[in-house]
Amino acid sequence: MTDVDAGLKRVLGPVSSTSIVIGAIIGVGIFFTPSQIAATTGSPGLAMWTWALGGLMALLGALVFAELGGMYGRTGGQYEIMRDAYGVPVAFCFVFCNSSAILAGAAAIISIICAQNLGVLFTGEPPGATTVTIMSAALIAGLVCANVGGVKWGATIQNVTVFAKLATLLLVAVLAVAMTPDAVKEVPTLKAESVADGPWISLLLAGLVPALFSFGGWQHALWIGGEVKNPKRNVPLAIVVGVLVVVVVYMLANWAYFSLLGYGGVVDSETLAADAVSKVWPDTGRRLVAGAVAFSAFGVLNAQLLSGPRLLCGMARDGKFFRAFGKVHGRLGTPVPAIVLVGSIGLGLVVIAGEAGVGGLLTGVVLVDAVFFCLTGMALLVLRRVKKHAERPVRVPLYPLVPVAFVLLEMAVIFGAFQIEKNRDAAWIGLAWIAVAALCYVVFFRGPKNTGSRGS
Repeated sequence: MTDVDAGLKRVLGPVSSTSIVIGAIIGVGIFFTPSQIAATTGSPGLAMWTWALGGLMALLGALVFAELGGMYGRTGGQYEIMRDAYGVPVAFCFVFCNSSAILAGAAAIISIICAQNLGVLFTGEPPGATTVTIMSAALIAGLVCANVGGVKWGATIQNVTVFAKLATLLLVAVLAVAMTPDAVKEVPTLKAESVADGPWISLLLAGLVPALFSFGGWQHALWIGGEVKNPKRNVPLAIVVGVLVVVVVYMLANWAYFSLLGYGGVVDSETLAADAVSKVWPDTGRRLVAGAVAFSAFGVLNAQLLSGPRLLCGMARDGKFFRAFGKVHGRLGTPVPAIVLVGSIGLGLVVIAGEAGVGGLLTGVVLVDAVFFCLTGMALLVLRRVKKHAERPVRVPLYPLVPVAFVLLEMAVIFGAFQIEKNRDAAWIGLAWIAVAALCYVVFFRGPKNTGSRGS
């Protein structure tokens, strides 16, 4: 079998691996999705329960992925999991959708939010639509070049931005603790869509869609196993520790938002962290925190281009995608064609969707992601049966309860995506795109040379 790690360098230790996980999760979501979740759920209490359920899903997913990560400590590990559990067609659809919809769609959203906040930092106001598009494209292009230059460049950017974004969110929480109880004056919400309607369970499931956008990212550790030192230990460790850190920080941040702004303020805010800090520093807080949000967005955008292309590279090296995308630069040690492809698709989505398409992109990304999270969770059940004697440095506790609960909750997210009426079309497009992936496999890659093996 082809060595998918050939030419790659194991340079990432436990701190860098964990930083990649945290950096891939904490991006722009926590700075704008709390407003959407509060408006969707209709109350601070249900909004906090939504975040708690999202955190539980992330922890269950982390445990499932930790066992799988210990088994598949190689480049493109999640592709191999899909291939060994279900065969090549499903694995191909996963990587195709991940590269063209999930990663590229997330990169487009993140670059737009980053550009908007950079405008506030330097001018005090968000830039115009054309300027945002140009800045977003420049950000993606710049980070493509940085990650082509070597994995250490990308990892260094990741480590620096992770600590910066954690500090920003903890600052908001500290300010909430320091403020006096009467500092917040509750105001009625102004947005028409903030009036939630329907059973509480439907509201909670609808709120899970933006919550899961904010929590997604722990799976990135499975894609970089070929460049992690001692991956059997450090990949599972990075996943579990990274998710635990994020869950704690997110709950603190949401509590702080409601404490400083009140429910109405959270629903109506377009720059949550900046508005919260402006309660204490009204003159400088908005610009400084906008800069911090831009820095955070820059870090998670980097994570998309650092780890994601390795998945595409792994599939190409397994002979199930165009071989050119499995090439690694001899001197730089990076999968240059794969990085350029993912970056190019992200650039295209920035131009096509623009600022107005962020909500639809988010729903489509989360729905497609949830489908393959379901399949990955079920893959653990399959691999426990067909690979009974495989090495498992980490085992899921309370098996099979944990993977089954994770799968059922991800199915609930798929249902929740269709509860958001204004983005329902995007949800259908997400499902259609999976069908497009299957069609591409049948047309271009089905055949004797691409049947693959169920063994690793």
